[in-house]
Amino acid sequence: MSEQEREQDPAGRESSKEQAEYTLSVQPEFMREKIKQKPVNKRKLLRRTVITVVMAVVFGMVACVTFLILEPVISNRLYPEEEPQEVVFPEETVMEEMNPEDMLVNDEVEEEPQPVEVELEDEQIEELLSQVEFGLEDYQTLYDELEKLAEKANRAVVTVTGVTSDVDWFNNIYENVASASGLIVANNNKAMLILVSAGTLNGADTIEVTFCDQMQAQAEIVQKDPATGLAILSVPLVSISEETMELIEIAQLGSSSTYNLLGTPVIALGSPLGTSGSVCYGVVTSAGTVIDKPDASYQKIMTDIYGSRNATGVLINLKGMVIGIIDNMNTSNDMGNLLTAYGITELKRTIEQMSNDKARAYLGIHGADVPKEALEDPDMNIPPGTYIREIEIDSPAMEAGIQSGDVVIQAGLTPVETYNELLNIIRGAEPEEVMTFTLMRQGHEMKVDVTFGYLPDGN
Repeated sequence: MSEQEREQDPAGRESSKEQAEYTLSVQPEFMREKIKQKPVNKRKLLRRTVITVVMAVVFGMVACVTFLILEPVISNRLYPEEEPQEVVFPEETVMEEMNPEDMLVNDEVEEEPQPVEVELEDEQIEELLSQVEFGLEDYQTLYDELEKLAEKANRAVVTVTGVTSDVDWFNNIYENVASASGLIVANNNKAMLILVSAGTLNGADTIEVTFCDQMQAQAEIVQKDPATGLAILSVPLVSISEETMELIEIAQLGSSSTYNLLGTPVIALGSPLGTSGSVCYGVVTSAGTVIDKPDASYQKIMTDIYGSRNATGVLINLKGMVIGIIDNMNTSNDMGNLLTAYGITELKRTIEQMSNDKARAYLGIHGADVPKEALEDPDMNIPPGTYIREIEIDSPAMEAGIQSGDVVIQAGLTPVETYNELLNIIRGAEPEEVMTFTLMRQGHEMKVDVTFGYLPDGN
């Protein structure tokens, strides 16, 4: 529409004006409108939250149980754990002298000059002895050598401490500490095994082992022997530092029966005076006494060393080999402070079984070899075997019908001629194993079936 036409049409102008005013009035109303959100259902939201939390907890528990079940299997597959090596001590040989083959040099036998016997008069002997001088320096040298030997052997000796927590009258917590000297007897590729008196460990909450370099480690009991009162402890190899492993040594177990011990010089190590690290020198004064225990018989070694009634430790010979485990509980009252020990030869089998944590069979007998006089008497008609002196009350032997005075001549298919042979059969048996014993009772042969029991906790 042209401007001229607008001027000529006033009604059109009014209409356009009204339309513009209307548009301006409506537009603000539209711009002020708000978009309202849908109201939240709190009950439904809470229900979903609880379901999510419960599902998360269930999933976590299932995952934990699955991990606990499968983790050992996966670890064993990826990193198979080595079984502990069985502890076995070599059999003793009854020889101390040189064998003929040891005399061979460069595959040729050297002829030794024959000794010339010369008879000397008493005056000549006295003259020769007078030429031998032994001064204080020689005396000091002798003890210096003994000290070096003791120092080397002490690398296998440890201090075992049992700690027990208790509460006094005023509810104050305190600790009781008892210690004894132990001996490193084996390494089974997982732990160091230590022989020690079990009396120190009774009721102990924790057991601590101190090695020769004063390094300390926690230990656990593998097995106890109620007959001797000894125990085997294990110290994991991972808890022992490399420096300590290089320093410590495993004890060399000698023999207490292959030669005459009477008058043999010995060194007492460990706690012979009741304090750790003490050392004493002396000689064996008696080795013919037997310590009688159920299903066991141990050689008793006595010395002239004056020590503590609570002494613990070992006896070694001049080769540095252990020949006895100190235990003064078997000492008579009139010689209470003279050191005595279990002979190591009879202990070796017991140490083996404890170290390997094997269940040991129990029969419950006290025996001895049949006396030579009885064997030679034709009227008695007694064959070689084991004479039963005593039977333990409620023992498998008593339940099988074995009596005091019986002579065991065969166990299973193995003939028995000595008490030691019967003890070896018992030590090789298993609990609940049934074995037929052949006995001689008042001149008549009879057979009984024996079911071995388990070694009791206290004898």
